[in-house]
Amino acid sequence: MRHNKVCTRLHYSICKALGIETADRWYTHMPKPVYEEGDVTVLWNQAVHTDREVTANRPDIIIKNKKEKTCTLIDVAIPTDRNVQKEAEKKLKYKSLCIEIQRMWNLKCTIIPVIMGATGIVMRSLRKNLEAVPGKHSIDSLQKTAILGTSHIIRKVLQCEA
Repeated sequence: MRHNKVCTRLHYSICKALGIETADRWYTHMPKPVYEEGDVTVLWNQAVHTDREVTANRPDIIIKNKKEKTCTLIDVAIPTDRNVQKEAEKKLKYKSLCIEIQRMWNLKCTIIPVIMGATGIVMRSLRKNLEAVPGKHSIDSLQKTAILGTSHIIRKVLQCEA
């Protein structure tokens, strides 16, 4: 739930920046599997079918830009705060998919991990990673979304009314 909310918020900002029609507010945005606007295609939680077997073939968001000949794979993780250094792991996980995309689609492929701790802790590299994603992304807003998701999980576990 928390992961999906952060992904939805990112997807909403990407769609807005690319001129794709979306809901008025990010929290009412229901991402469709495929959006197309001109030369840009945005895929949400879609598996990429390749000629060779690739185990990790479903990043959270894929932005395919035919005009610029680029493909961006965005994968979001909301681990525990002690496990926030997953950036290299995420890049390695999707490396073989990136190679296959470059070979099949003839596009330059980039992997962008968006990693934020369950209580909002972020690494320094997050700002640089988000700058490579189309749209305006506020780290504060993404942190707030992650923290609210964590509080929702805690409430459910403790069975508190709030």
